This record gives sequence, C-alpha cells and structure tokens, in this order.
Amino acid sequence: MLTFSANISVNAKDKTKAVFNSINVDNKFYPENPTKTKVSLKKNQINISIESSELSQMRANINSTLRLIQASSDSVESVKI
Repeated sequence: MLTFSANISVNAKDKTKAVFNSINVDNKFYPENPTKTKVSLKKNQINISIESSELSQMRANINSTLRLIQASSDSVESVKI
C-alpha cells in the first residue's frame, strides 16, 4: 500500500506561537482523523507532518490545515493593538 506524506513549515513571525496553539488544539481533539498529523513548534517555526494512505484525504487535511493557519493568523492580527 502506498503512503503519501507532506511536510509543511510555517513562520508567522510574532504570531507563530498563537497560530501553533490554535492548530495544535484542533489536532488534539480530532483523534479519528484518517491522516496521521504531527504538529510541532521549534523556535519560531511551526512544523507539520502529514501522512495518509489516501491521497484525497491527505489533500483535504493539507487544505484544512493551511486554511486554519490563515484564519488563526488573521484573527491574531485583527485583535492586535
């Protein structure tokens, strides 16, 4: 069986930790996720590793994760004083 994988690195500058906390919570509370997703924070960079046996599931997970990152970043930016 083929396994597909993707690694994504994100640096949201001063918003990195807030964005990480947002996407990491989503990952923790979705244990039935059909893709294996690991999210880690190292210094000022979010690392996301996604593995799946189904390409369509991996694509959907990547899209959801990237949209969540964008929404989190936009939300943090909107409350910035």
